[in-house]
Amino acid sequence: MSLLIFIGILIALILVHELGHFVVAKLFGIRVDEFGIFFPPRIFAKKFGETEYSLNSLPFGGFVKIFGENGNEGERDKRSFVNKPRYAQALVIVAGIVMNLVFAWLILSVGYMAGLPTSVEHQGFGTVSDPHIEIVAVLPESPAMKAGIEAGDSIKAVGTASIEPFYPETADGAQTFIASHQDDSIIVIVAREGELKNFVVRASEGLIEGRKALGIQMNDVGVLQLPPHVALAQGGLLAYNMTIATAEGLSQFFTTLVRGTANFSEVAGPIGIANIGAGAVQSGFVAAITLTAIISINLALINILPIPGLDGGRLLIIAIEGTIRRAVPQRVTLSLTIAGFALLILLMVVVSYHDIARLIG
Repeated sequence: MSLLIFIGILIALILVHELGHFVVAKLFGIRVDEFGIFFPPRIFAKKFGETEYSLNSLPFGGFVKIFGENGNEGERDKRSFVNKPRYAQALVIVAGIVMNLVFAWLILSVGYMAGLPTSVEHQGFGTVSDPHIEIVAVLPESPAMKAGIEAGDSIKAVGTASIEPFYPETADGAQTFIASHQDDSIIVIVAREGELKNFVVRASEGLIEGRKALGIQMNDVGVLQLPPHVALAQGGLLAYNMTIATAEGLSQFFTTLVRGTANFSEVAGPIGIANIGAGAVQSGFVAAITLTAIISINLALINILPIPGLDGGRLLIIAIEGTIRRAVPQRVTLSLTIAGFALLILLMVVVSYHDIARLIG
């Protein structure tokens, strides 16, 4: 059920993207022949005005069929995409990207209205309440991971066989205790899904230079719940920061890809995203909202890449046509699009291979 819910979220994100193209095309008076939910074969269609709205059988998102967008269709028709000014064409194409960014902003804002986990060191709007020590990351193959400690666990107490449990008030306090007893087996008491769990962990070398460690990263985290108008401001701030961080990450990945040094184990493809997404949905509303926003931002930024077959590739063609003041030959555009799709499919296959390897490893 969690996987089905997450697939529904992905479909919604794609439909939001297509809705952006649809609305802006209509605003510029461009004829939209069809707005399709899912992909053919067709199940049902109904025409309202000049646009046909269809429900199709392959649940992989949706599409918008804009008159004149592909080929020289409607060269003499003033409502054809090809006869609109270059800036109008560009705005129609970029509208899908903008919609995904706006959607991320709005869904994060809804999260803040409900209450999102936030670091007590948060710099923004509002004040964090109910702080606690949360494990934000567990290093792979670390003593903590082998013992069963998970990211998201809340540390309630730490101790040793000879020392009574210590109830730290901050992450620094817990870290100080662990560092001062690095040669002992440490009892870690955490709260997970409303239950207390005890783990016995012995620190090991090689994780942190200069001392032994359990392999956990902790932070003081609470809940940030805001009224709607403040939530919109904080949601926009978080969406902006997430967009910058995602752009930097994508830039770094594609740089290493060009150099032939890309680490595909750090990248999730469709299979990996579905697996992570199902887990997030199962973890609850907050995790699902956060992951949905991250995927929406990723979808926007990937689409703006100047790769033929993506919105960014179409924007590049429009920019070239505006510079040379004539249309790029259709055969050239088609060849570039096919090549772009081939590269994207190849990348997807490679990443999916690593997804499967991680799942069965």
